[in-house]
Amino acid sequence: MLNRPEKLRVAVLVSGGGTNLQAILDARGTVIQHAEVVLVVSSQPGAYALERAKKANIPALAISKKELGSQAAFEAALTQALEDAQVELIVLAGFLTILSTDFTRRFAGKIINIHPALIPSFCGKGFYGLRVHEAALERGVKVTGATVHYVNEIPDGGEIILQKAVSVLPDDTPQTLQRRVMEQAEWILLPQAIEQIAESSQAAETNIK
Repeated sequence: MLNRPEKLRVAVLVSGGGTNLQAILDARGTVIQHAEVVLVVSSQPGAYALERAKKANIPALAISKKELGSQAAFEAALTQALEDAQVELIVLAGFLTILSTDFTRRFAGKIINIHPALIPSFCGKGFYGLRVHEAALERGVKVTGATVHYVNEIPDGGEIILQKAVSVLPDDTPQTLQRRVMEQAEWILLPQAIEQIAESSQAAETNIK
């Protein structure tokens, strides 16, 4: 009998409340069956996402660029934490610190991000958080959504993995639209993408063996 390959080891990088992290944690054992979250890293020491990780008994730490003093020091500390935890997939879930080209190339094909719009719309440098939804409403689009994509050196420029559309309502504000995109797209797509990548990785590993 063949040994079943180990679950894909995932790190989730956050900066704030961690609602996308919670969606991942809640999907364990249901949507997510071939991956496990082994580390949560926050770029903000006081982020509530760290509490979510602790409640789920997942190792969590804060690595602050401001406290370390430079991008190089920040990425060195982050790389060390990821390597120590033997991380195989890095999930950016509301992670607001920009990663350098050197970092994204080092982990090429191993970093994914959730963006609250249908790429290539309302994406790239400066499009994050409420700004994305403000831009969608200003443009007058009737449909928006979310995208999970691989991360490369171009902001929101990596290969698209999954997308899901969400209707824009006539009385929407940036806040109400943001909430609907999270509930109807982000919290659904991110666990699905993790499981899809984990299944593919496990299948590839099984074939090699």
